[in-house]
Amino acid sequence: MSIDVWAPKAERVRLRRLDDSGDTVVEDVEMSADAGGWWTAPVDLADGERYGFVLGDGDDLRPDPRSRRQPGGVHEASAWFDPSVYAWNDAAWTGKQLAGGLIYELHLGTFTPEGTLDAAIGRLDHLVDLGVTHVELLPVNGFNGTWNWGYDGVLWYTVHEAYGGPEAYQRFVDAAHAAGLAVIQDVVYNHLGPSGNYLPLFGEYLREGSRNTWGDSVNLDEDAVRAYIVENALMWMSDYHVDGLRLDAVHALLDHRDPHVLQEIAERTDALSAHRGIPLTTIAESDMNDPKLILPREAGGYGLTARSGRTTGTTPPTSP
Repeated sequence: MSIDVWAPKAERVRLRRLDDSGDTVVEDVEMSADAGGWWTAPVDLADGERYGFVLGDGDDLRPDPRSRRQPGGVHEASAWFDPSVYAWNDAAWTGKQLAGGLIYELHLGTFTPEGTLDAAIGRLDHLVDLGVTHVELLPVNGFNGTWNWGYDGVLWYTVHEAYGGPEAYQRFVDAAHAAGLAVIQDVVYNHLGPSGNYLPLFGEYLREGSRNTWGDSVNLDEDAVRAYIVENALMWMSDYHVDGLRLDAVHALLDHRDPHVLQEIAERTDALSAHRGIPLTTIAESDMNDPKLILPREAGGYGLTARSGRTTGTTPPTSP
């Protein structure tokens, strides 16, 4: 096993291993770099082990940009998580087509008094009774604080710890499938939140000076950043058995390359759908009436499943 991190801005990178509390350093492992800005260390991390990266000659620990768990929050050490350990019970799940379906948009923090994935499992039958076919979870990736609308995420590969973390997420999807419900995950790839965003210390994740409504644009000119997005999209549908994605504000994804990142996501999703043998859905949210999003690729489109319009409103503040 080896641990990799893309950090072309750093002249030195150390993998720091910590004790179970995350407070005491066990060892620092010097990582070696290649020409593409990737740093590697031949290290085996145990499930749940705390770790992070130290950039340069300083001593500040930074979380893994591809961290799956952040037990202490987005400013603290990451925890290793192996998604393959979970024993799925949805082998008989055949999925749900989006056409004719009824989507319920669910915010985990307000759906139950507990505000957790496990608590939400207990209310899935209520959604079935309403005639719901697809549950769309608002963004669950790591953000600073306890509660958030979900659009200030800074660690896209995590499941927010207050919701129960990644294993609880697997239990939720498993239970939803058992109840006959498909799960769509809302994902945000057009910007990063303002608190806990350490990615620019590693590499050119953002285009400085190129802004959208929410901050600096994501740098889709960089191959590693593009892969960071595409592989994250596939992660939800493979490691977590999600049935599709709702892609937030895609008009803010500035991509001048061919194929567009949305087309790449659609192509890879269709391939995964064929491999899994179930329908997988990609919904693009956009305030542009651009048919290219959903036109078949044979007709010059991106081949996404559907498009949704934008809604207006205010975003509740992040809690302290």
